[in-house]
Amino acid sequence: MADAVENSIRVAVLGAAGRMGATVCQAVLAAPDMELVAVIDPPHEGRPLDDFGVAGTGLTIQMLGPAVKAAEPAVAVDFTHLEAARGNLRWCALNGVHAVVGTTGLTASDFQDLSALFDGDRANAVIAPNFAIGAVLMMQLAAIAAPWFESAEIIELHHDNKVDAPSGTALLTAQRMAEASEDWGADPTKTFTVPGARGGEGPAGIHIHSVRLRGLVAHQEVLLGTTGQSLSIRHDSYDRTSFMPGVLLAVREVAQRPGLTVGLDTLLGFGAT
Repeated sequence: MADAVENSIRVAVLGAAGRMGATVCQAVLAAPDMELVAVIDPPHEGRPLDDFGVAGTGLTIQMLGPAVKAAEPAVAVDFTHLEAARGNLRWCALNGVHAVVGTTGLTASDFQDLSALFDGDRANAVIAPNFAIGAVLMMQLAAIAAPWFESAEIIELHHDNKVDAPSGTALLTAQRMAEASEDWGADPTKTFTVPGARGGEGPAGIHIHSVRLRGLVAHQEVLLGTTGQSLSIRHDSYDRTSFMPGVLLAVREVAQRPGLTVGLDTLLGFGAT
């Protein structure tokens, strides 16, 4: 384990045995201002973190509970699945541990509950559908472009283990575009030879298409069209390390962001469009 420095941020990783969790562990270990103090993944309780490609920490996978609280993490990073995340975040809020969350699939009701839990008194939370800084910029650019085009579609492409569709990034992109412009043309399609061929309708009727394909990581393309021209805005994450600068930024910032923060926009210095 990297030597702890004075005033380093003590970090716990939830979902540490997964590919994203293990990547977060590696990133925390490499950060000079952070210390990895606990790793949690209940199905693998008792196994050394070394078994999951993160060697030399001396840490053992634990259940979320008293042992983790005794490690005194300041921030917990959650990359688990939806049902686990709901319980994990409640535990963090009640135990005064700030949360940085990349787990997707959270509903409007979840966000309402989390706003009440992370009230800025005991703990804060940063939840982002995508921690890749390029993806955040893609959403910003799509919202800027939206008023100048009458039609738009979103294609999101992910690995074949992603269980929710469409992605949180795609939904948030459509939401930002809908907020930026109400003037969208109607879908001309009248006949569906194959049901669902036009994808799902997001905010403002913007169509979202989800691709699940082995070999992919996380990709999204926003297509906008108007008379005689089109604009394509695309972001590609080729490796899970692409998310780590955003995760580490959130770990460093969450204590100074009272309550619940959704998205990395404000952390990057610009508000949500």
